[in-house]
Amino acid sequence: MTDNTKPNAMIELLITLIIPSLILMKLSAPENLGVVNALLLALAFPLFWGARDLLARRKLNLFAALGLVSILLTGGIGLLQLDTQWLAIKEAAVPGLIGLSVLASVYTRYPLVKVLLFSPALMNIERIQESLSQRGNYAAFETRLKKATWMLGATFFFSSAMNYFLATWVVTSPAGSVAFNEELGRMTLLSYPVIALPSMLMMAVVLYYLTRSIRELAGLKLVEALKL
Repeated sequence: MTDNTKPNAMIELLITLIIPSLILMKLSAPENLGVVNALLLALAFPLFWGARDLLARRKLNLFAALGLVSILLTGGIGLLQLDTQWLAIKEAAVPGLIGLSVLASVYTRYPLVKVLLFSPALMNIERIQESLSQRGNYAAFETRLKKATWMLGATFFFSSAMNYFLATWVVTSPAGSVAFNEELGRMTLLSYPVIALPSMLMMAVVLYYLTRSIRELAGLKLVEALKL
């Protein structure tokens, strides 16, 4: 996706979080859209946005694909009126599986931290690697990358635990009921301040650790390391 096609963050937040939550909380009553129609409409917004992102990138994005699967599973739980415990399990499973994938990548040649944070889209990789080689610190930096990967995995496990807690705390009504939809909308709204913002802060800590490692081992300042 080129710079001029990057989605506006506020529009993305509106479409994937705020509008679906309001639909579930305000339009699920029988005199409005009803439980099923409100759930389908609410899920349609993030589903459309995720599909649009996949098509715009013209390649499979693992995390976007997992997001779409998560949305479809939420819809299935609501429409099939499954036990709400399945919702909590699903909410915890998606970031938990990502966390396991991140940790497993530590034992490969390509830790996932290179995909998420130490990537050519964000960092001037060639310049950093050249400086590391000149200073004889390439191996030391690889060790730091593995440590950063463990730190990154921890952010996903935090998200997994908080997702489970939030789902079991907020969504207590049977699936298929008006109350279930309203609680699902409330959970969606709360997920941003309770889970997303702390996770972003933890990601920022990992990024700071990386940039500090680059400064110490490659001798490059932040503006020199970033791909501006």
